[in-house]
Amino acid sequence: MLKSVAARIWAIWGLTVFLTSLFLVFPLFLLLGLLKEPSRSRIAFRIFRIWMRCVLPLLGIHIRTRGTKHFEGGRNYVVVCNHRSFMDIPVTTTRIPGPNKTIAKIEMARIPVFGTIYRTGSVLVDRKDAGSRAESYQQMKKVLSSGLHMLIYPEGTRNNSDQPLGKFHSGAFKLAVETKTAVIPAILKGTDKILPNRKFLYLLPGTISFDLLPPIEPGENAEALKDRIEKIMRERFTSADN
Repeated sequence: MLKSVAARIWAIWGLTVFLTSLFLVFPLFLLLGLLKEPSRSRIAFRIFRIWMRCVLPLLGIHIRTRGTKHFEGGRNYVVVCNHRSFMDIPVTTTRIPGPNKTIAKIEMARIPVFGTIYRTGSVLVDRKDAGSRAESYQQMKKVLSSGLHMLIYPEGTRNNSDQPLGKFHSGAFKLAVETKTAVIPAILKGTDKILPNRKFLYLLPGTISFDLLPPIEPGENAEALKDRIEKIMRERFTSADN
């Protein structure tokens, strides 16, 4: 009971910090609308990274990142990561070493103020619309061709099960094969304890680990690539050093 009360008090603090800082950075993101891609995304990435590196410590959230050495200079990647919490996006997008975009639900872009920032860092998709899915796939190809990284959660949505990973979809791996872009698997732990999906107004301080694994060349078969990376990620969750 005491932990639950404390978590809700901390959540009010966290919401206050986030909303205050959101309105401070919002004018910068409005100005970014004057720029063309990929310059807009490159500058937005720097702003977002500074923003989150100021906000998250104020919430008592610390991030341990390993494996950035796997990113070769002058090369971009498809990064695939597990997904368990709304906290995942601000952690992953700011800790990947270089400008990136993520695939994201179009509904979030309709939120006033926040939606403008969300839209800047995302390829938006309406999962119920086949046309939107096809268009978002082409947009992801453009992101990669512009030299940015593409961050994709292959489970498709947040995993609410008691298993470390949900079932993978093939889209990220098809994208990697068709664009001949290497894939970097990423393992994220701790976000669901800090910001659980099923608890309203609940936030705890804590440490998040974000491990970036060695890149995998795409080969010629998306399904084989998917199975290989899913196996690597599942094994990583159960390894002694993780």
